[in-house]
Amino acid sequence: MERPAEEILKRRLSPLALERVKSIPNPRLHEFLARYLELLNPEKVYVSIGTPEDLEYIRKKALEYGEEKPLATPGHTIHFDNYGDQGRDKKNTGILVPKGVDLGPSIETKDRDWALQDIQEIMRGIMTGKEAFVSFYCLGPANSIFSIPCVQITDSSYVAHSENILYRQGYSEFLRQGPDARFFKFVHSQGEVDERKTSKNLDKRRIYIDLEEDIVYSVNTQYGGNTIGLKKLAMRLAIYHASKEGWLTEHMLVMGVHGPGGRVTYLTGAFPSLCGKTSTAMLEGESILGDDIAYLRKKDGRVFAVNVEQGMFGIIQGINSKDDPIQWKALHSPGEIIFSNVLVTPEGKVHWQGKDGEVPPRGENHSGEWWIGKKDESGKEIPCSHPNARFTLSLSSLENVDPRLHDPQGVEIGGVVYGGRDSDTSCPVEESFGWEHGIITKGAILESETTAATLGKVGVREWNPMSNLDFLSIPVGRYIQINLDFGKELKNPPRIFAVNYFLKDANGKFLNEKNDKKVWYKWMELRINGEVGALETPTGLIPKYEDLKPLFQKILNKEYTKEEYLEQFKVRIPEHLAKIERVKAIFEEKVKDTPPVLFEVLEAQKRRLLEFREKFGDYVSPDQLTPK
Repeated sequence: MERPAEEILKRRLSPLALERVKSIPNPRLHEFLARYLELLNPEKVYVSIGTPEDLEYIRKKALEYGEEKPLATPGHTIHFDNYGDQGRDKKNTGILVPKGVDLGPSIETKDRDWALQDIQEIMRGIMTGKEAFVSFYCLGPANSIFSIPCVQITDSSYVAHSENILYRQGYSEFLRQGPDARFFKFVHSQGEVDERKTSKNLDKRRIYIDLEEDIVYSVNTQYGGNTIGLKKLAMRLAIYHASKEGWLTEHMLVMGVHGPGGRVTYLTGAFPSLCGKTSTAMLEGESILGDDIAYLRKKDGRVFAVNVEQGMFGIIQGINSKDDPIQWKALHSPGEIIFSNVLVTPEGKVHWQGKDGEVPPRGENHSGEWWIGKKDESGKEIPCSHPNARFTLSLSSLENVDPRLHDPQGVEIGGVVYGGRDSDTSCPVEESFGWEHGIITKGAILESETTAATLGKVGVREWNPMSNLDFLSIPVGRYIQINLDFGKELKNPPRIFAVNYFLKDANGKFLNEKNDKKVWYKWMELRINGEVGALETPTGLIPKYEDLKPLFQKILNKEYTKEEYLEQFKVRIPEHLAKIERVKAIFEEKVKDTPPVLFEVLEAQKRRLLEFREKFGDYVSPDQLTPK
């Protein structure tokens, strides 16, 4: 660096901002800020330490700079991304690796030397004439073994505002950890903006994750998945550190399931997109701790977890008053909420695909001025809201938020759940035989079928181990081994379950109703606490009919027939055998250093299935199974 960090900070910062930065006794932080403020060259810099005045300043700047506009409901604002900036940019997102490092074909990487030169050139002077916001956050609760302090530089008041809602303020955590703090760093610029205040130069959009320096770079983009660095981008940094330190960073919800006598049992759950993750986290009668990312650590032979975040950056499509009453209520109450890429009427009200009521005839949306029947350049009709339209809100605005959201100890985990979209193989809920069997047969070989909404072709099975493939920063084989090792030496490992909300009959009709999942989670809670038995199948343990019937009556006021049970929980041997062959081929062809135990466990499961087929035929009724 041409000048000492202190000299640069004195020149770049106001006296108050300089005092705030220098109060943190961490030279590496000072050097980072000096280096990038000099490179980015903002006209002025606002340093937020998370006071109410700081948060209000950023909220007002989002309106003043036109990145957000006020809506009719007090506290609600609307943000639009560029028409071509509506989702994660996988092509230009990559983990930076030195020459000779290979993370495998499933993980997008970039040559580190080339990428750093590329991003430095794009970022040089990109904030000239603009205001930069420096903010401090904490991933996980503060004052905790889970805490990871973070610092971000951005020229987007919308991004800073979003992160103030989604994450805990972290200035005090920097002060607590002092010069020894290991912290994550984020550098973002929306770049040049158009008349709608959306990023223009999408051809220069870049999202790079540098594991060596714990830095995330994001430029020429505003969409939250590319710019809210503490979310999935920081997840890659955390997975990398967790892999070396013996803990887990998982793409998981955390929820409290309420059992008899006021008991609360905490579960985590991993689901690919469009598989019911958020609707599960938001189940009525249960409590939500988090809907997206969890850190898991071992303490005293037990597993504890925290929600990395304190807010929700949720997909809004399909939310309605009947199926999503808690979210619906929050989204229609005054309070701090940012809507993005939905339809805004001239009266300042919002509408999205799947919302109650008729679609308004016209308004403004992600495409600009909009009316029913408007088409894009290719002649395709533009919907009233983008399929990936979002809302950003604090979990504290939800009536079912768990009181232990900010507990620095985390919550003890009794069960881990994996779920995917599966029309013909897995039953609605099943428990594994143990930790190793569960990690491999419920997590590592997780598949999910695509939908017409995603690829235009229904039923293509995509392999997605632990629903985390898109976010890994270490080889898949190593990641699976780390999950296996995590369960060792636990006094009472969490039970591992699989759920499937999408099982169909021969005519393509769903065998489960949307709310049946309430019963599956109550059954899991009872299993974890040793209060119900199970039936043993070649692939795991399933509920008994006599345990499910009263649960359906009590929870859903629904008559659950024996015929429904037998069809839902029969063992589908040909489909299970086909899945084993599919995933074995994937591991043999695509995964380096697959743990040998994975093939052993799959082979043992295959033998059990073949023995059952020899004894009972291709499809086995629960009536033929042995209680466990």
